Amino acid sequence: MTDRAQHGQRSRGGVVLLVVAIVVVALNQRPAVVGVAPVLTDLRADTGLSSALAGLLTTLPVLCFGAFAPVAPRLARRIGLETAVAASLLLLVAGIALRLLDPVWLLYGGSLVAGAAIAIANVLMPAYVKREFTRPGAVMGAYSASLNIGAAAAAGLTVPIGLALGAGWRVALASWLVLALIAVVLWVPVAGIRGTRTAPDDAGSWTLLRRPLARQVTAFLGLQSVQFYSVAAWLPTLLADAGVPVGEGGLLLAVSNVVGAAGALLAPAVAGRMRTQRSLVVAVLVAYVGGLTGLLVAPDSGTVVWVALFGLAQGSGFALALTLIVLRSATPLVAARLGGVAQCVGYLVAAAGPVVLGALHDATGAWGWPMGLLLVLLVPMGLAGWGASRDAVLDPDGALDEVLQDVPAGVRTAPRR
Repeated sequence: MTDRAQHGQRSRGGVVLLVVAIVVVALNQRPAVVGVAPVLTDLRADTGLSSALAGLLTTLPVLCFGAFAPVAPRLARRIGLETAVAASLLLLVAGIALRLLDPVWLLYGGSLVAGAAIAIANVLMPAYVKREFTRPGAVMGAYSASLNIGAAAAAGLTVPIGLALGAGWRVALASWLVLALIAVVLWVPVAGIRGTRTAPDDAGSWTLLRRPLARQVTAFLGLQSVQFYSVAAWLPTLLADAGVPVGEGGLLLAVSNVVGAAGALLAPAVAGRMRTQRSLVVAVLVAYVGGLTGLLVAPDSGTVVWVALFGLAQGSGFALALTLIVLRSATPLVAARLGGVAQCVGYLVAAAGPVVLGALHDATGAWGWPMGLLLVLLVPMGLAGWGASRDAVLDPDGALDEVLQDVPAGVRTAPRR
């Protein structure tokens, strides 16, 4: 774990504090979204919202992840990467705070602002890690694991926090404001806010999609996200239909996130030491097949095993997708551009996943077709991951995918000439 010299060498203590700041920023990227589901029943009772309108509160941020992802590289070029991340954290604070206010439309406004804020951080943090660390695998592992931990914490703690405070669902949701403020306090002094603007890039981010490598990274991230958001939305219902008590369904979802955090911690560290990551892609696919098949065939028998397998697959798979953005990019700017494109497409596709699965379930009255669809989607996901894991990088103008055979894994910062 070595700090790049682009902005001067940091002390060992400075590097540790920087990693802590990165972890805390990551912890903030899911609670504003995941924390809504546990309080939906009380929220609907208080506001009178229909199921569809209440469900939009959880879907809207995911749509924002995709819609606002392309904004992040442009913002970073204009005001600097660190400043852009700081701005996203302040936006997140504002979005969470808006949901404290009474008008119902501010619930949606707050979700929109929070979703836009998280979209910016989603794109820029991997690029920042690539710039600051010569061996980014371990830091990306900590970052990815923290995403899962933040999601698990929001799913399991939002309601208990509200009960402990003796308050309603609004205060329970707003309790995550404290974590966001801590991130602001840590990020600004530790990362070091620099106002230097980066020269505009001649080639637009979307030109990257002319290259097969960029398309493969994008497809792998997108199809991986479809798996996660689809199962996260419907797993408790699937288990309840199989006779599993509702309380146990929520606990099993938490188990999935905890196991996912372990996978997210390990996958990037291993990936950064490998010339190609194809064996990891295969391992992720095997875990997905095992988890999804078990949930389809025997959801009420060995459920912990199936949920744990799925959690391992989604945690390590998502972390691997983020790490591939870093490893397949020649420079931090390319990483930001590729991350913007991949997450824009990926999250917009992912937002459709729960809707499509719900429609299939409504049409068939069973979970066979929805789960079968997820299994079928593993085929293109595997093909995309296989291509995205080859030993190559995108150069700064996206003009070529260059194969690297003589450069040690984990220390590649530019294409070999």
